[in-house]
Amino acid sequence: MTAPLHDEERDETAEDIRRDEENAGRPAELFYPNVGEFVEDRFIYFVPRPTPRSGRVWCPEWYRHAEALARLDAVWRAWEALRWDPGLGMSNWWLHHADPHVRALTDPVTGPFARCVAGHQDHEPLPIATPPEGLFTDQRSPVSRDPFALD
Repeated sequence: MTAPLHDEERDETAEDIRRDEENAGRPAELFYPNVGEFVEDRFIYFVPRPTPRSGRVWCPEWYRHAEALARLDAVWRAWEALRWDPGLGMSNWWLHHADPHVRALTDPVTGPFARCVAGHQDHEPLPIATPPEGLFTDQRSPVSRDPFALD
């Protein structure tokens, strides 16, 4: 596995990226050990930095936002799986994973970083009321071991 690049080595060309991906190993192996290294070494180069007039916002402390962490983890895992498809893999990754998640992440009104325009701001969870006792049942253990049973 290739180690993540340091700041002075990050000026990658398309050929460098292609070579890294081809040399990463078998499809069962991850290129990056976690989402943090994927974001730091690859993702930040795929997405243009938001400018004041871009209508987008990004938080350098993205990992402190639960929605951002979940979305970026999904983007990373999709990239890991789809990078092995030489035909449509990366096109599918952009169209069905990267593009929609980047739009959602950087949306200045509804995205997880909307309050971070002037620096990181903690997210406040939605307010909820405790549901009445017995309204929800434990769905983890099925009554029947038959996956086709309707009870």
